[in-house]
Amino acid sequence: MTIRDFFSFKHNSFFWCNLLGMAVLVCLIVWGAFKWLDSYTHHGEALVVLDVTAMSVEEAERVFGQHQMVAVVADSNYVSERPAGVVLDQSPVAGQRVKRGRRVYLTINTRSVPMVNVPDVADNSSVRQAEARLIAAGFKLTGVEWIAGEKDWVYGVKCKEHELMPGEQVPRGAVLTLMVGDGSDGTARDSLATDSVIMQTVEPMDDVNLDETWF
Repeated sequence: MTIRDFFSFKHNSFFWCNLLGMAVLVCLIVWGAFKWLDSYTHHGEALVVLDVTAMSVEEAERVFGQHQMVAVVADSNYVSERPAGVVLDQSPVAGQRVKRGRRVYLTINTRSVPMVNVPDVADNSSVRQAEARLIAAGFKLTGVEWIAGEKDWVYGVKCKEHELMPGEQVPRGAVLTLMVGDGSDGTARDSLATDSVIMQTVEPMDDVNLDETWF
C-alpha cells in the first residue's frame, strides 16, 4: 500500500473498517450506559405506597419492608385522642407511585404529653380573654373559683390546689381553674359559668406517660 493509497479515503478499506468498528463500539457503550442507568434507577418500575396511618411504627416498618420500601420516623406530634406511638402522617402519601427502595417518612404520636407554658392571664385579663388564651394553649377548664376582688376579673390560675405562676410549665390538656373576683360584696355571679366562652368536658387521657398529679 502506497502513501497515496493510505490517504485516499475512497479506496482505503483499513480506514473504513476502523471507522465502522469505532461507531459500533460507541453504540455499544451508549447502549450499555442506558441499560445500567435503567437498572440502577429502576426505570419503569413503580410501587404503590400503602396507607399506614393508625398503625404502630413497628407495623409500618414491617409493611413497607414487605413491599420493598423503607419506613423512617422523621417527626412526632401529640394528639390526645390517638394512642401513643401510632403513625399520624406519612410522606409520600398513600396511593402515590414510587420506585423500589423509596424511603417513606412517618410522623408519629409522641408517647409523652408536651409541656406548655401557662399564659399570663392574672390581673390583666377578663374571664373571657383568660378562657380563650388558656384553651388556645391546649388546656381544659372546669368552672371558676371565686375570691374577693374586682367582679369578673381574673386573679390567677390553679391546677387542683396548686396556684400556677405565669410561664410555669404544665402538661398540655391539664385541667385548670380560674380564680375570679366575686365583687365587693363577695357574692359569686352564677351566670358567669354559663356565659363564659367555652367550658370543656374533661375526658381521661389514655395511653400516654403522664404525671397523674396534674389531672
